[in-house]
Amino acid sequence: MPEVLVLYYSRHGATAQMARQIARGIEQVDGIQARLRSVAPVSAECETISPAVPDEGAPYAQREDLQQCIGLAMGSPTRFGNMAADLKYFIDSTSPLWLSGALINKPATVFTSTASLHGGQESTCLSMMLPLFHHGMTLIGVPYSEPALMKTQTGGTPYGVSHFAGIDSDRPLSDDEINMCQTIGQRLATHARVMLEQGLIKI
Repeated sequence: MPEVLVLYYSRHGATAQMARQIARGIEQVDGIQARLRSVAPVSAECETISPAVPDEGAPYAQREDLQQCIGLAMGSPTRFGNMAADLKYFIDSTSPLWLSGALINKPATVFTSTASLHGGQESTCLSMMLPLFHHGMTLIGVPYSEPALMKTQTGGTPYGVSHFAGIDSDRPLSDDEINMCQTIGQRLATHARVMLEQGLIKI
């Protein structure tokens, strides 16, 4: 079954919660399956390496996960208005996929979680979009036809789904955030299925 990759880094669990809701939305589209993958944390000690398999959560991503998927949802907590170094480290390793054009035309979306309501949600989404544009992917945002985008008092941007986690990262996803996560998952999977059926992407 064709799969849409949900790739994320999560330090305190909020971005992982979003990833699971996006995966639920993806799997509401007939004939499409979600593949959840995380990235290993980057260590300040060069000799320190992460185990091959994390103790909990989604398995660590390999480049093959990107190559085999028909679409991508990529998420990170914000780091001073930018994606986390841990996710960028993985994305920086994808030059072979760029050289082969493996991701060209595949639809993608981005998502983020922040400790404060205006803590760089939109700029973090934009930072994640840049390498995806270089890969030739087709970016998908949250349209204003989604009611939750207009009435949310928590997270939510047209650039990608966002979550306001609070200073202690303990705020649960709001109903609006859950709706937007599942909506973008459905939208991404629908676009990916159409692109695949039309032969515009390769796996």
